[in-house]
Amino acid sequence: MMARRLLLLAAAASLAATLLLPGPATALQVGDTCSADAACGSGLHCSACGGGGGGDRICTRAAPIDPATHGTGLPFNNYSWLTTHNSFALAGAVSAATGQAVITQTNQEDTVTAQLKNGVRGLMLDTYDFNNDVWLCHSFGGICYNFTAFQPAINVFKEIQTFLDANPSEVITIFLEDYTAIGSLPKVFNASGLMKYWFPVAKMPKSGGNWPLLKDMISQNQRLVVFTSKKSKEASEGIAYEWNYVVENQYGDGGMVEGQCPNRSESPAMDSKSQSLVLMNFFTTDPSQTGVCGNNSAPLVSMLKTCHAASGNRWPNFIAVDFYMVQ
Repeated sequence: MMARRLLLLAAAASLAATLLLPGPATALQVGDTCSADAACGSGLHCSACGGGGGGDRICTRAAPIDPATHGTGLPFNNYSWLTTHNSFALAGAVSAATGQAVITQTNQEDTVTAQLKNGVRGLMLDTYDFNNDVWLCHSFGGICYNFTAFQPAINVFKEIQTFLDANPSEVITIFLEDYTAIGSLPKVFNASGLMKYWFPVAKMPKSGGNWPLLKDMISQNQRLVVFTSKKSKEASEGIAYEWNYVVENQYGDGGMVEGQCPNRSESPAMDSKSQSLVLMNFFTTDPSQTGVCGNNSAPLVSMLKTCHAASGNRWPNFIAVDFYMVQ
C-alpha cells in the first residue's frame, strides 16, 4: 500500500508541477517566467499558466513521472496512469471529412503520438460509424456529423501501434465511448495491427482480484488494454465492458465538486470491490484551456484524496484530464 501511495502521489505531483526535473544551470526552472519552450530546463515546457494575472508564461513539467520507473513487479491495478479525456479532440483540428475546422468542443492540444511520448498511458476515444468506416467524432443527439468528425479511428490506432512497436516496455489503455454497431471495431483493430498487443478479456479478474503483474503483461507482449462502453461487445467482440472491471466517478462539472466523488450512472459504486480498477475524471463539462490552469494543480490533488476515500482507500489507476500539458 505504501508503494502504491508513493506511485500515485508522484504522478499527481508531476501533473501539478510540484516535482522538478533538473536542467542545465543556465536554463529556467519550474515557476520561472519564460517566453518559449527552449528557455526552460530539461523535461519542462513554457506554459500559459503564469500566476501574475497578466498573461505570464512559466516553466512547468512537460510529462509525469512514469510509474514503471519504480519497478514493474506490482499488479497492473497498483499503478496510476495519466489519461487524456477525448484524446483525439485537438484544438484547431480540421475535419478529415470536410477539410474545414471542426465545429465542436476540443479537449487536448497535441496529437496522440505526442501525448504518448509525453507520458500519457490512458486514452479516451469516442467511436462512431460514419462514412462507411469507424470515425473519432463528437455528436449531436448521438449522431456524428461531418463538421464534428475528426478523423477515421484507424489513423489514431496506427499511431498507438507505432508507439507500442517502438516502446516494447510500455502498456496503453484505451477507453472507448462506443457508438458503433457490432462488427465495426474488430475490422479496424485488425487493420491497424494492434491485435498482436491485445490483452485478452479472459485474463482480466472477474471479481475484483489483482491483475497480472505489469512485468508479465510486458513480457507476454499483451500491452494494450481496451474497454468499451457497450456491454454486449464483451461477448460478441471480445472487448471488455468497462464497468465489469472499472469504477468511475462522474465526468464533467458533477465530478468537480470539492469533497465529493460520486460514481457516474453506468458505473458501480466507487467503493465496489468487484472491480479492481479506479478511473477518476477531473475536467469540466465545457472544456477551457485557461480554466485548467487552476484545475490541473492543487484541486486535482485534493480530488485524488477525496476519490481515494470514496473508493475504499484505493488510489485512482487512471487520472483523466483535459489539456494535460496545461498545469
